[in-house]
Amino acid sequence: MATITSEATVVKNTGSHYMLTALPAWNLFPAVLRGKIRLKGGDSTNPIAVGDRVRYSYEEGTVPSLENPAVISEVLDRKNYVRRKSTNLSRQTHVIAANVDMAYIIATLYFPEIKLPFLDRILVTCEVYGVPATIILNKMDLYRDVATEQIARFKEIYEGAGYRVMEVSAKTSEGIDALREDTAGKICLFSGESGVGKSSIIKALDPNLDPKIGKISTAHLQGKHTTTFYEMYPLCNGGFIIDSPGIRGFGLTELKKEEIALYFPEMLRVTDQCRFAPCTHTHEPGCAVKAAVDAGEISAERYNSYLGMLEEDKKFR
Repeated sequence: MATITSEATVVKNTGSHYMLTALPAWNLFPAVLRGKIRLKGGDSTNPIAVGDRVRYSYEEGTVPSLENPAVISEVLDRKNYVRRKSTNLSRQTHVIAANVDMAYIIATLYFPEIKLPFLDRILVTCEVYGVPATIILNKMDLYRDVATEQIARFKEIYEGAGYRVMEVSAKTSEGIDALREDTAGKICLFSGESGVGKSSIIKALDPNLDPKIGKISTAHLQGKHTTTFYEMYPLCNGGFIIDSPGIRGFGLTELKKEEIALYFPEMLRVTDQCRFAPCTHTHEPGCAVKAAVDAGEISAERYNSYLGMLEEDKKFR
């Protein structure tokens, strides 16, 4: 019997089993991985991630099913991806999502209180792997009128660095229409710390989505074996969301210390003005980055995050 070969996108990964569809159509079918697939330079715990385009095969005259799934033979080249260092695995990394048009990093000033080093590590990772990033400041209904200075400072820091900040409240629907328009026709990653209201935003964007999204325990992220529960959902606006469980720790992938500053856009803009090259922007005389920090052109908060990343890569919370 002849074998049919085609291409599709991975929309769900539950260990050794996958769900695929030929985007933008949403006709899911199961697939398995037989044999080993190695990515170029691959040291990740998962050779295939949600968002990956893959080549698969099945027998002519059959339809892939749970009893007779398609077989994945190749992962096609990625245009980009987001990965984090796996918890308790010193060298391996975990790919969160691949082929992303926009990463939306959801944060809250309070409830839970924001951890800027955590946010900055995600942003640096997006810069490293070529993923555009937008920050969603959620739960605006809780502090719109009581934390105006803090809101203004947060926006000053990150808009000054070159990132867009969208003010949103899933509860009152503030900013939801703008976000729905922004995600139309795109493959989007939604990520953030536990408790920032990610699933509430997703449900506000499209009430028809499975109400159980976002309720998967994050306990697995603490284990040695990083089981993935990432999943893609179709939006009513023609876009697609890759939903990631709330992340409690985000380890940077391997970067040389002299490279880290290159992924802070505001530092990159002035690095070529430093007296010495390379410059660590810590102790060297004539450092343009330190001068920009002193002048308030680069925020002290972002600079402190940078200094933290220069330290030995420990578990950041």
